[in-house]
Amino acid sequence: MSHDADDQIAAVRAFNRFYTSRLGVLDQHLLKSPFSLSEARVLYELAHREDPAAKEIGIELGLDPGYLSRIVQKFDDGGLITRKPLPSDRRQYRLGLTAKGRQAFAKLERSSDNDIGAMLAAMPRGEGGRLTAAMAVIERLLGASERSPRPAILRDPGPGDMGWVMQSHGAFYAREYGFDSSFEALVAEIAAKFLTSFDASRERCWIAEVDGAQVGSVFLVRHTDNIAKLRLLLVEPAGRGQGLGQRLVAECISFARQCGYRKITLWTQSILVTARKIYQNAGFVLVATEPHRSFGQSLIGETWEREL
Repeated sequence: MSHDADDQIAAVRAFNRFYTSRLGVLDQHLLKSPFSLSEARVLYELAHREDPAAKEIGIELGLDPGYLSRIVQKFDDGGLITRKPLPSDRRQYRLGLTAKGRQAFAKLERSSDNDIGAMLAAMPRGEGGRLTAAMAVIERLLGASERSPRPAILRDPGPGDMGWVMQSHGAFYAREYGFDSSFEALVAEIAAKFLTSFDASRERCWIAEVDGAQVGSVFLVRHTDNIAKLRLLLVEPAGRGQGLGQRLVAECISFARQCGYRKITLWTQSILVTARKIYQNAGFVLVATEPHRSFGQSLIGETWEREL
């Protein structure tokens, strides 16, 4: 096992210890209630399903049949549920909550809402949004094999987005291609110029977002009166698999046409195979190449153009 894999495993385990402790999951009873975490999850399923079979809940939650049976028996003894044998198999039951069971679930929900609300209220202003966005990313990544990724939305940049563009480009290209800090400086220069001399009638930036988190960007800026320039196309791993790069480039082409540009140009590097394929599929043509030494690497710069 690699050193990186060891570090990642340790980081995940450390997060699990922190998170379960922070939410009180390690207490004998969840949120000072008479229920364990597993029991609370069974209650939740019963409250949100129409007379489910016990077997269905066990499969959904990955619970051992014997353990689930003990939970069901405890709920039955406490008057929290009803049990009706399935006509097709008298050994199986459909479960439902009694009025007492619904009251118990409602109390647990209120307690959970209050605890989480207090935790969020104690955070600095705006940090709650960052927390929930990060949780959405974790859910999406760990559930990627079970669910299709949610489609990204494209929006105009807002406060803090230019900082994200600089950080994400700098981190991505350093990690993937070994670019040094001079590349991040170039990105900062492009972003700063966009902010200070932005012409809304002829220039545009799109930020791609999934579940409140930025996952991509692209800029279309004025190069000359007749030529637009496409810059800073990036799609992070969390945004891949849905043709987002193609969508961003298509937005640039459509906007450039609306503005009356006759051509779009862009500068990229030969090693950026995925980006080059996106440009080629969008109708761009390679018109010039030039070896150069930049960003701490020996590269071959490429100029691509598309007639409008």
